[in-house]
Amino acid sequence: MKQPVRIAVTGAAGNISYSLLFKIAAGEMLGPDQPVILQLVEIPQAMDKLRGVAMELEDCAFPLVHGISLHDNPFDGFRGIHYAMLVGARPRSKGMERADLLEANAVIFAEQGKALNEVANRDVKALVVGNPANTNCLILSRNAPNLAPSQFCAMTRLDHNRALGILGNKLGVNPSDIDGVCVWGNHSPTMYPDLHHAQVLGDEAAIDMIDEKWYKDEYTPRIQKRGAEIIEWRGLSSAASAAQAALDHMHDWALGSDGRVVSMGIISDGSYGVAKGIYYSFPVLCEFGSYQIIQNLHINDYGQAMMKKTEQELLEEKAAVDHLLPKETAASREELGTSSRSGQTEFDAGIDTGESYYKADRIC
Repeated sequence: MKQPVRIAVTGAAGNISYSLLFKIAAGEMLGPDQPVILQLVEIPQAMDKLRGVAMELEDCAFPLVHGISLHDNPFDGFRGIHYAMLVGARPRSKGMERADLLEANAVIFAEQGKALNEVANRDVKALVVGNPANTNCLILSRNAPNLAPSQFCAMTRLDHNRALGILGNKLGVNPSDIDGVCVWGNHSPTMYPDLHHAQVLGDEAAIDMIDEKWYKDEYTPRIQKRGAEIIEWRGLSSAASAAQAALDHMHDWALGSDGRVVSMGIISDGSYGVAKGIYYSFPVLCEFGSYQIIQNLHINDYGQAMMKKTEQELLEEKAAVDHLLPKETAASREELGTSSRSGQTEFDAGIDTGESYYKADRIC
């Protein structure tokens, strides 16, 4: 049997995590033969609710779950972890400006970055789900000077999955029959869902199968604003699809994307002229625990304009929180030559911190 890996989830009592945790426990993230220890992190006021979630996980009797611990701070919750799913973030309240939201989240993700830097496994992979994800990821990375910037990602897989699903429905094919779709830039209404490199059933260009007006005037805005559309109809945010996207992102990052193009919000190394040092969504391939930006794609004038617009938004967000970013990590994030890393996982011999709620394997 494999040794268990430690997975931390923040905002673990929230709606997204309620969908995510049971999928992780069932083996959908790291495979049906990989035992896990779940280190669940919440704010102190939500610890009772988190205990209820832990009870349900226990009641499912998942064979892969070798332990569950509950934590009200990241320095305990991140100790020894191999994977971090950073779901919890400050939501935007009524009347709050975007700059205020960025600054409020900067405090949260600065602390989490310091915790990862201090106590996590040295090959930890950290995925930021909580919005504004790209800039939260920048803050996280800049506060973890001893970890590589390529160990942090912002989630744009939800936008990627939406792009596949809506296109597949339009064309009357299964989304798995489409490859090469990618999302550039920020997880925001400026993102650019690019279909110019997508192939259907392996040999037909998707862009030739759709009307240009539909692509620019209906499809693109729908992908950009899909979250708001779901809230309008459902009355709640898209928690289940966000959880699935987080699972898909981490699964492919850890185990490989099987040759398929996926979208990941990663540190820019200057590819495609994107400013270095921001977390920007690129098309990538994942293999052996690492990712690689797909290079040399032809970007037309429309695409370049769209990519520049979303880049500018990210630069403005960075400027809004620049006074909160440690200066000593600027050079290591902005003078990159590559954004890939081996990512081999090391195992610990067992760490018991916080409140150990459940423990099924006495050797770990």
